[in-house]
Amino acid sequence: MSQLIRNARILTLASPAGPPPGRPHRGRALGDLGVIAHGEVLVSGDRIAAVGEKVDAPADAEVIDANGRVLLPGFVDCHTHACWAGDRLAEWEQKLQGRTYLDILKHGGGIHATVRAVREATQKQLASGLRDRLGLMLREGTTTVEVKSGYGLTTEAELKLLRAIRRAATEWPGTVVATALLGHAFEGELEEYAKMVVKEMLPEVAREFPEITVDAFCERDAWTVEACVRLFEKARKHHPIRVHADQFNSLGMIPEAIRLFARSVDHLEAATKADLVALAASETMGVILPATGFHTDQRYTRAGFFVDQGGAVALATNCNPGSAPTHSMPFAIALAVRHCGLTPAEAIAAATVNAAAVLGLADRGRIEPGLRADLILLHHRDERQLAYELGGNPVDLVICNGQKI
Repeated sequence: MSQLIRNARILTLASPAGPPPGRPHRGRALGDLGVIAHGEVLVSGDRIAAVGEKVDAPADAEVIDANGRVLLPGFVDCHTHACWAGDRLAEWEQKLQGRTYLDILKHGGGIHATVRAVREATQKQLASGLRDRLGLMLREGTTTVEVKSGYGLTTEAELKLLRAIRRAATEWPGTVVATALLGHAFEGELEEYAKMVVKEMLPEVAREFPEITVDAFCERDAWTVEACVRLFEKARKHHPIRVHADQFNSLGMIPEAIRLFARSVDHLEAATKADLVALAASETMGVILPATGFHTDQRYTRAGFFVDQGGAVALATNCNPGSAPTHSMPFAIALAVRHCGLTPAEAIAAATVNAAAVLGLADRGRIEPGLRADLILLHHRDERQLAYELGGNPVDLVICNGQKI
């Protein structure tokens, strides 16, 4: 059955001068949304069949009248920790009383609190919790989600998380991309723990998930630059790599990430201008997570500066129980415009075409013939409303993999 969406303001995220498919938009090109002011999109099966001001459609196609409202690609949330157990409400109250995130982590809270809850949970319980969160994300327009492990800290528990992510993915109409966050926190001495991860955990994960991306969190009281580099030098022989860096402190991970050809450096709130300039000139993308600053310490990435240097920026929620308890990409867009220096158009591109590029997915993030039919129809006729409004759900209709949700 075909679907014809007509009378739409279409944000194709494609332009004749843009980068080739699968490549991120950079610099000024980030703000080019490839707008068709009044157009139509034909969906056939799970693919986009045609796009233009007027397209030919089968006589029996289901017609969806957009009434001038905005149609854009489904959001790609390229950085989340959405598979967890338990909660961190007590720690949140401690933060309200003045304790910092790193202080709580140093004294056995934070990530470690979630680790304890994850170890007690079954794989089925973890998958069920993730599936519920994926449902919330889908209703607000997210059709592709990256989900990290990292709350296990033992080989057995990390594999349990990754299997739960895989299980939830089969029960959701969107796409879930798993990432092995093997360097999240540590138990005991970091040097010995990191050796165990490289020699034991990484091979076991690679055996069951051979093409999975490997990630690490480089920060004080977490993984050092040296420990991250040892893990990545081993992992990158067979896996893409990504890294959390410069969330609270600039420790020198960005130059190493560039050298190692990491797909992305994520966070960047504490990144120096010099490191942002170097990152912008590299093939490594920057992923900003403004909901984290909103919830923790009101510190935000200088994404506008990064884009002005020609950088390729993506935007994600960082959905997790400790530092970013949100599933909403529209909320992340609103924060990125208010606090990170992006324009509404740049934030939309960062949440769609560029986020897809972080995950290596060339078949989504744009509205073009042949691509996966992941589309969202807003309540609004002006896409700037996505950044202007706070709260509520701006999405009227989601088409995921060709199916109306």
